Amino acid sequence: MNQNQPRRPGQSQERPTRCGDVLPVAGGHAGEAITPRAADMMPSAENRVLGRTPSDGPASGMESAATRNKQRGVVRNAPGLQDVSVTQTDIPGSPGQRLVTKFVAGQAVGQYVIYRGAAGDDQGGGGCSVAMWTDKVTIGEALEATATTAGDKTVEASDAAAIQAAEATATGVNAVTPGGVAAAAQAAAAANASRDRNDDKTRLGQVVKEAAMRLPVDKVATRRDAERVLAAEMRNSPDLLTYPGGVGASMVAAARLNQQR
Repeated sequence: MNQNQPRRPGQSQERPTRCGDVLPVAGGHAGEAITPRAADMMPSAENRVLGRTPSDGPASGMESAATRNKQRGVVRNAPGLQDVSVTQTDIPGSPGQRLVTKFVAGQAVGQYVIYRGAAGDDQGGGGCSVAMWTDKVTIGEALEATATTAGDKTVEASDAAAIQAAEATATGVNAVTPGGVAAAAQAAAAANASRDRNDDKTRLGQVVKEAAMRLPVDKVATRRDAERVLAAEMRNSPDLLTYPGGVGASMVAAARLNQQR
């Protein structure tokens, strides 16, 4: 009569290892199961961008989690994580070097600085090698990540306030830097407020593009920095709320990642 009972009392209560258990992601995506298919997505994205899969970083953590989930039989009916991507950008002033950012559920979870072989080096794969693992996300990089998580959002006063707080935290100067990210955000918010057509309004992704390069000074994002940015965003929101995936949320994700490193 015990045939339908689980062999171990706690087995029926097991849940899969989720994205938020191994990666610094926030929001609903944190509860998504890491399946073998999801774990395969990161190295596939790395191969498309880099021509290779580095031996450490988020991919290894996802692979271990997916293996555990499969062995425990807890992901057969779980849809699992679907949003994994890798981007790379040239680093100004550093010929041949590129910053590779890895996104899971639209949130930055790690970065590489890579370099390519000197001119004339025509080795297979473009001579691409990992120069170093950048395991700390800066405030500027957190702002750039917002272009992925909330890039289509129209810039409002709350966004501009959050960006100004982030810039001030990075530079240590409360004044808005002329021509900087905060100045662009304030100008966009003011212009958007006077525009009737939504299609004519400036988007958040346009403002935070290449933020890390445009900040005169940058620094690693901390929990205190994230709290300051969140507070600024909430104070300037009509509903006293932060936008999902917005500037404050990106700072929180960056701070969580840095705490785990």
